Amino acid sequence: MAAKTNNDPTEGCDACLNASGATAEPRRLTMANEDYLESIYRIMVETGSTEGIRSVDVAEQLAVSKASVNKALSTLKEAGYVEQNRYGRVQLTAEGREYASHVWRCHRMLRSFLERDLGVDPKTADAEACLMEHALSLDTQNKWLAYLENQGISVDE
Repeated sequence: MAAKTNNDPTEGCDACLNASGATAEPRRLTMANEDYLESIYRIMVETGSTEGIRSVDVAEQLAVSKASVNKALSTLKEAGYVEQNRYGRVQLTAEGREYASHVWRCHRMLRSFLERDLGVDPKTADAEACLMEHALSLDTQNKWLAYLENQGISVDE
């Protein structure tokens, strides 16, 4: 999702994209926390939820414990990416939605490229796209997306 200062994909992101498309303050999410954010976004999109989602749904989608989700939610709340209402439903903030949608878009772009252009089997392509989305800089991701669009291939927002 964002630029890295080193080649370790497990490190947190160094920069994020603000509404104008410019690099802004540092993002400090780990790969795992980006995965939680992406999962929340995916569930919201898949269910059409407008009132938030249940943390147990995230745990099920990622095959992790509810305690792991709760820990990640604390980090995401502190970072300003999610909010939780009094009934425990989780919602993305505007910044969280922007961040998560970009991560998910890049995941789909990479998965599609691996499957369609390289012939990687779908399960492997999905797993490897998840790893790659965290390792590429924001600049590289945006250039790749622009390249595909110039080729007439769209990866929806």
